[in-house]
Amino acid sequence: MGNTEAQSYIYKGKSSYSSDILYNWDGKYLYQGKSSYSSQVVLSFDGKHVYKGKSNYSSDILYTWDGKHLYRGKSTYSSDILYTWDGKYVYAGKSTFSSDILISYTGNKIYRGKSTYSSDILYSTNAPIPIAVLLAVL
Repeated sequence: MGNTEAQSYIYKGKSSYSSDILYNWDGKYLYQGKSSYSSQVVLSFDGKHVYKGKSNYSSDILYTWDGKHLYRGKSTYSSDILYTWDGKYVYAGKSTFSSDILISYTGNKIYRGKSTYSSDILYSTNAPIPIAVLLAVL
């Protein structure tokens, strides 16, 4: 992804105000706030691994993503599953029980639990952001 693509932002609550930007995603790097300075990179994502900062060294892997599960570190053992994603809901660990739903991500809103009430909006995005990236910082 190049510089010609629009930035994606994660906002606090249901806001879309510039002052409420928590993170900025450019397709490879997640920056703190509105910044796009290299020194403000929180993490990077290559589609499979979430790395600390701008690193792509295996020693800096924070999480591994397989399209459905986010694992701790470099592991792909089921005992290291932190979250499960089914396309709408994020569950605790490897569960898919309704009672274990932590957040919902629909449209550009991230809701608490199974809710879609505006009072339960935790974060908003102005464009899709990979769920692995969202889970790494939320």
